[in-house]
Amino acid sequence: MNHQQILDFLAEDRDLDLDVNIHIFETLTSTNEKLDQLITEENAPPGTVVIAKTQTAGRGQRGKKWESDIGGLYLSMAIAPELLASNVHQLTIGIVWGIAAQLRQQGIPVSIKWPNDLILADRKLGGILTQTRISQAKIQQAIVGVGLNYANSVAGIAINLAPSNDYQPNYRNFSIEMLTSCTIRGIISGYKRCTPATIDSLLFDYLELLNARGRSVMVDGKLGTVLGISPQGELHIGFITATAITETYLVPGTFTLGYER
Repeated sequence: MNHQQILDFLAEDRDLDLDVNIHIFETLTSTNEKLDQLITEENAPPGTVVIAKTQTAGRGQRGKKWESDIGGLYLSMAIAPELLASNVHQLTIGIVWGIAAQLRQQGIPVSIKWPNDLILADRKLGGILTQTRISQAKIQQAIVGVGLNYANSVAGIAINLAPSNDYQPNYRNFSIEMLTSCTIRGIISGYKRCTPATIDSLLFDYLELLNARGRSVMVDGKLGTVLGISPQGELHIGFITATAITETYLVPGTFTLGYER
């Protein structure tokens, strides 16, 4: 991975108004863990980015192990969103949308699996994990961890940007430095839309990329339809019966949407 190429790609974005300081390591236990150490011990500012070529103890949502073989992108970035703590899920919504939007601008047709996965051809391309520090009921600081499959080996429900089959486009000419730049720009553009003035438009744009929109799902034995998400990041489900129309909102972590294959 070429440090200068990443900076060169970032420099092409004239709207990037955050100083980015990138640290690249061969191997770490976890990029989130290392970035937290830099913040605690060296007062690393917002815009600090830690990248590892491999991780030995990467983690996804709810403590699940994140496989971090050589060839993938494993990145953590420090930001200072200053959101209300009650709006923590907006941060996830904004950032996953931001990265998806950046990749789509590069011709990679990713979509979003609620709440925080990026998918390509109905398979998992990657995801994000956000850790926050709260003071006086506000998120003063956050570490955004991102794992994306680039040229690492994948199996099952996963996919990388260089599929080994004949029916998927090959994105290997899209370099890992370009992927890194898109990820950093996506994090910045995404969290900056998490404001009272822009949250409605962010939810609309997130919904446009939500792969489960309009899908039928079973919730507590009842068949419903995915309608959208709330400003708090809840999945909005509608139910229609012969006698009534009802709806419910599911908090992230309490319900899981499966992959289609």
